[in-house]
Amino acid sequence: MGIGKKKPAGSDRAKSLEIYADKSECGGSHASCEFMSQGFFVGNRKENNMNVRIRLAHVMAFAGILVVTTATAQRPRPIVPGTGKLITAVGDDFEDPNWRYVPRNPKSTEDIDENQRGPTGKSVNGRWYEGIKRGHPDIVRRVPTPPNGLSGSEGSLLLKSMYTGIPGRGSSEPHNQDDFICNVQYRLNGRVPVESQPNVVTRVWLPKVKDWERRTGPHFGFRLALETTAIKESEGGFLMFKSKGPENEVYWPGMFVELKCKENTKQNYDYAYWRIRSDSRGRDFQGPAITSTGWWTLGMSCTTDGMVHYYISEGVDDLTQDDYVTSQFPYGYKTERLRSFFFNTMSRDDARTWSTGVIVDDPMLYFANETRIASRP
Repeated sequence: MGIGKKKPAGSDRAKSLEIYADKSECGGSHASCEFMSQGFFVGNRKENNMNVRIRLAHVMAFAGILVVTTATAQRPRPIVPGTGKLITAVGDDFEDPNWRYVPRNPKSTEDIDENQRGPTGKSVNGRWYEGIKRGHPDIVRRVPTPPNGLSGSEGSLLLKSMYTGIPGRGSSEPHNQDDFICNVQYRLNGRVPVESQPNVVTRVWLPKVKDWERRTGPHFGFRLALETTAIKESEGGFLMFKSKGPENEVYWPGMFVELKCKENTKQNYDYAYWRIRSDSRGRDFQGPAITSTGWWTLGMSCTTDGMVHYYISEGVDDLTQDDYVTSQFPYGYKTERLRSFFFNTMSRDDARTWSTGVIVDDPMLYFANETRIASRP
């Protein structure tokens, strides 16, 4: 199926989502990894999301964090991701049986040792590339679509890493990460203005609990690369006078799979949830609980007021307003342009342990307000 035609979503939620009830080792002395839904997974999808928002409101009010919800007055209605014109020049459905990524190892670790190790990796179809800042996942491989995926989908993409720091050297830094970036700027001949109201959607498959890396912390991320104009202080001149002026600022909001093992939390159970980045002060906060493995649908949208809107749903159905989680000005910034969207893989980087192998399918970009942008073939 071509990238220009959106594969139809299933008529109902995936039937074989695994409710966390199996017991698996949680690493080292970690014992049971049985997950607890914490009251989030009750009733239908609408009731579930309402419970999530109620619980979040209580948690954030207690922590002194302001969460912008649909009750906030005088702002544009959030755009449901998947709205508008599908931009076929970017994104991927991974249906080409010859789909291939050329890694050009060793990968870049500019964020650690300022070493880019070019040339960098990229997919043969030109739609994906290695992140210069942190490098690509160790495994980027087209695989058969797991059961209950999008109707008609035969190919998806596995992302997995062992060395998320410097190649071939373990650091035991628990949250090192790799980036797999969608090639938006080059293929669209520039960045996307927020007036286009860009929005992105992807399907994500989480393996059974026994196959997760046994580590408390983030395991996988789906994020945006956004730009704004920020007033910054700089030094210059012979006497190093300080001055303030507008500068282009890049920031990376998104959502992460977060695992909490009970040995670390001192609770009687382990649990996982979607961690949202971020509130207006740059702080991450807890989103919906992950009560099932298998397929999930994630989406983010940008509106002309500069806000980022987050949506999460179990299964592969198209997102609706019922799947709304929150709206934010991450880091206090107002979005002006979209540079790209990308995936993160995280691991403990101990030179022995593989990260949780996550499979993605049909990451797509839409413009809710179509703007004429030339694209490359």
